[in-house]
Amino acid sequence: MSVLDDTPRSYSGALLAVVAVALLSGLGGLIWSFNLNGRLESQKAELSEAKDQNKKLASDLRETDAHLRVTTEELGKSLGLTQKQLDARAQEIIRREQADSQRLESAQQQTEQQVTAVSSAVSDVKTDVGGVKTDLGKTQTDLATTISQLTSMKGDMSDHSSLIARNHDELELLRHKGDRSFYEFTLSKNQRKPVGTVSLELKKADAKKNKFTLVVFSDDKQYEKKDRSLNEPLQFYSGKDPMLFEIVVNSVGGKNSQISGYLSAPKGAPTPPTAQ
Repeated sequence: MSVLDDTPRSYSGALLAVVAVALLSGLGGLIWSFNLNGRLESQKAELSEAKDQNKKLASDLRETDAHLRVTTEELGKSLGLTQKQLDARAQEIIRREQADSQRLESAQQQTEQQVTAVSSAVSDVKTDVGGVKTDLGKTQTDLATTISQLTSMKGDMSDHSSLIARNHDELELLRHKGDRSFYEFTLSKNQRKPVGTVSLELKKADAKKNKFTLVVFSDDKQYEKKDRSLNEPLQFYSGKDPMLFEIVVNSVGGKNSQISGYLSAPKGAPTPPTAQ
């Protein structure tokens, strides 16, 4: 009897548990559905707002396009051009701008090439100038060395020693030295001849002994250089402010008993009319 009484109660507890689970599940589903519906409504609102914005943008775009067309039409009317002509004019302007840009770029490239070429030429000129300077320095050094090797002798009237030239080549070296003027001459026996600002006359010449006698005429005075030798500086003073002149005879001989040599005058001395 007690067994029969307990069985209904057990079924009643299980039923209650099932009902409770079902209620909880339903409540959870209801909450989820509510949340989902809320999110769906929010997305619908956002979508509606986006559609409204798109409509507004489309309206603005149509309005802008309409203004643009009106402006283009007005421009075309003012210029007497159709839309096709306006498009062609725009394309022509674009082509001109592109052509100008290309010409500018080409001109810039040519300028850069010219600048490079000029820089190279300047560099070559600098190199050439450097070479010329080197050659000039070497020439000056060689000239100084050669001049230092010339014979230095005392004159017949003073203790002054001077460089003498024993031939034409050495005389050219003395010319390059630049501190005196030189006049070459050749005299025959008993011949009086102007040399520079003075006159010279050969009285006697002995080729065997290399001796000669020479008379110098200067400032209304005569200076006789008797029995002199080759390459001997024969000195005399000449000019308003007396300056030292020198005569050097380099050779004696020839059919007419000739002598050859040169007259050395100070740089500040007067020069003959033919030498000016």
